[in-house]
Amino acid sequence: MYFIWYIIIGILAGFIASKIMRGGGYGIFINLLIGIVGGVLGGLVFSLLGIATAGILGSLITSVVGAILLLWIVSLFRAPHKTEI
Repeated sequence: MYFIWYIIIGILAGFIASKIMRGGGYGIFINLLIGIVGGVLGGLVFSLLGIATAGILGSLITSVVGAILLLWIVSLFRAPHKTEI
């Protein structure tokens, strides 16, 4: 049962982070991956800072923060988009 919650939280976290960082979603599969990796990254960062979260809402917050960090790190390595006026 917990595995299903991890998937749901991963999808939600990836979706929320992609909306915050880029203004659009990547699709359900990529959002799931971003959310899951973000959850691991967020858990690592929170543990290093001594922050503890509990419950589903705490897991969602941790995953969203980690997913935002992940998307920010990825954006550092991507080529900037050129815009023409």
